[in-house]
Amino acid sequence: MKKRKTLYGILAAVSILFILYALADNYMIDPRAEGFLSHKTGLRRELNLPVWLNVMHVHVACACIAMAAGLLNFSNRIFEKSRKFHRINGYVYVVSVLLVVITSGYMAPYATGGKISSMGFNALNIIWLLITIMALVQIKKKRMIRHRNWMIRSYALCFTNMSIHLITSLFHQGFGLIYVTSYTIGVYGSIVLLLLIPNVIIRTIGQSVR
Repeated sequence: MKKRKTLYGILAAVSILFILYALADNYMIDPRAEGFLSHKTGLRRELNLPVWLNVMHVHVACACIAMAAGLLNFSNRIFEKSRKFHRINGYVYVVSVLLVVITSGYMAPYATGGKISSMGFNALNIIWLLITIMALVQIKKKRMIRHRNWMIRSYALCFTNMSIHLITSLFHQGFGLIYVTSYTIGVYGSIVLLLLIPNVIIRTIGQSVR
């Protein structure tokens, strides 16, 4: 129990800080995403900037909502206090993930790194949607532990953007690779990490049901 509380505390701190950073960066500091767009070169499709920015802002907002909703639903205290809120909030999470996936699908063809990165994002979208559906199916069947485990896997993918930028910075600034190559490595590296880490967490907290 103590281990779970510690993990939840760390998760809450990281999630809240990232949500605040994402909102500040995308809506206040750089609302036109000039810094991010400066790395997009050699696009095969013409970028309709006003449309892309609107989609990006919806994408960021929904990603933050998904992260916040998921965090609340991992709280045992909230679950014990109101299961109705847990259920409604769960649907908020699912809808938010769906909107993130849809908006990501629009932006994928314009991904930094071209077609290779685009394929990675499309694969990630499909994986995230399937994992989230599995979590929903399990709770419909009253399989609480399996539902929790699939939700852990789904929630991990909320950290895709953060993971991509951390890995990109590591290879670009740490190892000196060009930004585009570093970003592509970040995309695929994030997919691998965010599929592996949840299984480590599930084993750590115990009661995992396969």
